[in-house]
Amino acid sequence: MLQIKNLQKVFNKDTVNEQVVFKDLSLNINKGDFVTIIGSNGAGKSTILNLISGSLPIDNGSIILEGKEISALPEYKRTKFIGRVFQNPTLGTSPSMTILENLSMAYNKGKAFNLTACVNKKNIGFFKEMLSELSLDLENVIDTKVGLLSGGQRQALSLLMSTMSNPELLLLDEHTAALDPRTSENIIEMTKKTVTGKNITTLMVTHNLSHAINTGNRLIMLHRGEAIVDVSDKEKANLTIPKLLDLFKNKNCEDFISDTLALS
Repeated sequence: MLQIKNLQKVFNKDTVNEQVVFKDLSLNINKGDFVTIIGSNGAGKSTILNLISGSLPIDNGSIILEGKEISALPEYKRTKFIGRVFQNPTLGTSPSMTILENLSMAYNKGKAFNLTACVNKKNIGFFKEMLSELSLDLENVIDTKVGLLSGGQRQALSLLMSTMSNPELLLLDEHTAALDPRTSENIIEMTKKTVTGKNITTLMVTHNLSHAINTGNRLIMLHRGEAIVDVSDKEKANLTIPKLLDLFKNKNCEDFISDTLALS
């Protein structure tokens, strides 16, 4: 479904600040996989999402989605079949527009429209029904500007917007990291329900080991640009945080462990 072949990415090439992120990374993601991605700072977690989405160009290699080579496609064309939720709650929505206007834009994704034609009153009932499933009372304030919402409300709205068109691939870039613990758990539960309910192939970067273990069917750990751990299904279901940390110790990933302890 998603094939990453011999991926290479270097920042500041041929300078004293050269940083090799990926030298020769290859991964195969199956259709319907919900993959959590963890790793130490600088391991390439967010970079790989940026390369897949097209917000960063690759240096070499290929990215193939549903049999189509997308490596050379500009980001705006990839957004037609790739959804994304960012760490910063302000990035996934338009704060100066209402909830209704934001949802209308997401609903018309990939179509030619202007805002007047985009907002169709016939869709309001449909939008309110979707919003009610978030249990955040947003269906009753649909004409409120998004900039007035809380971070958690905006992330929930962003998740809804990014999955409304049933994308071929969903990228979640630490989308709960900026939220308080209670809101973070709520967003994770919404994520599980949405992804599994729609069977959307998903890559979720997280620093939260509990979320990494208890979410999705597959876990990948990146370290210095390589996928050094890749577990799925029953093996992943039997993981605990101590087992995971022991596994990383055996891989000599002390920097990952220190980063994890610093965040806990």
